[in-house]
Amino acid sequence: MIELVEQNAVLQGFIDKWLAVQPQQRIALVFVDGRRYPGHVALAALEQELLGAAYGIREPQVAAAKLNWWAEELAGAAASGGRHPLTQVLFDDERAHAIAGDLWLAPALAAMAQLEQGTAADFPAQLAAALPLHGALAALETAWWYGNEASPARAARVATLNHLLYALLRLEQDAERDCLPLPMARLARHGLSRMQLRAPGEARQQAIKAQLDDLLASWRESATLAGPLSVFRALESRHGNQLARRAALTDDALAVLQTGQPRTGLATTLQAWQAARAWRRQVV
Repeated sequence: MIELVEQNAVLQGFIDKWLAVQPQQRIALVFVDGRRYPGHVALAALEQELLGAAYGIREPQVAAAKLNWWAEELAGAAASGGRHPLTQVLFDDERAHAIAGDLWLAPALAAMAQLEQGTAADFPAQLAAALPLHGALAALETAWWYGNEASPARAARVATLNHLLYALLRLEQDAERDCLPLPMARLARHGLSRMQLRAPGEARQQAIKAQLDDLLASWRESATLAGPLSVFRALESRHGNQLARRAALTDDALAVLQTGQPRTGLATTLQAWQAARAWRRQVV
């Protein structure tokens, strides 16, 4: 009994890390019961672990070592049942064994491949550079929630857009990184240096608003793409889209992005309910 309690506490710790990044998902969990769908929640927490290693560790060698461990773990989990608490929950579900092994391995490999990426030339290049990792995560998620025949195209796009939006709100903190949140063409057009990214100014504001315009245009385009969204992905996408639209209308877009917006309340509950209803219609 003590061992089971300790295992549950460890598992909850990984879920809490995911919820710390996306607190709005606490509302989604009302409609996606973790006791009935433990793998759905574990998969979201696994995604956060991979993203944390890919973007949250500043030393590339340390990040690569952690991602390599995950690659080995996911490659062997179908046979072993997994060593990590999240992997164990996932591969205790028959869904995991119905998904091709390369789909499990792809996110970790893509995350390792992007560790050395520099700043993209322009916005389309930014999308293309982020797609392998976020598209791989979306493909795995879509197969888990909806089966192998479901298209991950829409999920891949909105996952990529949410990543680029989150990267943008960290503009000041990441101004010294090799991969900047604003593409080179945008920096050149507005005459921005790395130093200027760390301080408010009219040029920075215009560059951020231009980036938001491109993000919002791509979000609108995503609605035409094939494939369903998981409840968690749908809520993340709606939250990100609304935050980007709100920031684009202000005189200090970065401050609005960094402040965020309320992630609880009636509107969020309604959005989560709508996403859950769409999910249940797809899987019935």
